[in-house]
Amino acid sequence: MTKVAEILDFLDEYAPIASKMDFDNVGLLVGRSTADVTKVVVALDILPETILEAETLGAQLIVSHHPVIFRPAVSVTDLDTTGRRVLMLAERGIAAICMHTNLDAAVGGVNDALAARLKLNDVQMLPNSDNICRFGRISPTKLREFTEFVRDSLGANGVRFCDAGRSVERVAVGGGACGDYIAAAVAAGCDTMVVGEAKHHEHLEAKMLGLNLVETGHFASENVVCDELVRRIRERFGGVEVVLSETQREATEYC
Repeated sequence: MTKVAEILDFLDEYAPIASKMDFDNVGLLVGRSTADVTKVVVALDILPETILEAETLGAQLIVSHHPVIFRPAVSVTDLDTTGRRVLMLAERGIAAICMHTNLDAAVGGVNDALAARLKLNDVQMLPNSDNICRFGRISPTKLREFTEFVRDSLGANGVRFCDAGRSVERVAVGGGACGDYIAAAVAAGCDTMVVGEAKHHEHLEAKMLGLNLVETGHFASENVVCDELVRRIRERFGGVEVVLSETQREATEYC
């Protein structure tokens, strides 16, 4: 019988826990490492509905990208949203493995999956991006056409973008909040960068530096890795049923 610890060890090989950023919290965050696993639910976030879904499906483990416990917990009670979710997991005997910034940086992780979904060619690590971002090429395209392609490819509810007046050919990608790496994209000769989210001043900076910036929403930019997690866990653990959460949805809507 497969144990939680075996799946954790496999994921650590794929996205080494030691490569996480200092602020992060990853690994086995809830549950017993010795527990048997016959079914796994993969999700971007561990929300109350994700936990109930896992319970209904008879899953013993949820593997997610975002940590269910992010900041140091001084208590676990039903008085805050983190405590309530931890209690829900523990009371139902469901373990949680969370792979965050280590999965962003991993070969075949979030940003390789994002680059592949956007059909970038000659994909490389973006220098000076903490091994997080990637960049590659596409056939020269008008920015408006590219933003529509990004929206549709990622299933985003919508995208925001700033137009620096350049066609799209050399593209950097960074799932989640990767506005910090705008300068790195410019230094690498990129004309466009796709990120999950960016602040107002980052849009302004990008435009002043001559970089088109396309903001997809955090969920849409990172949810692409869930299919890859499902595939890899299935291939490694043939006796374990691995399913993609069906309760996960983009939380942000546009009117």
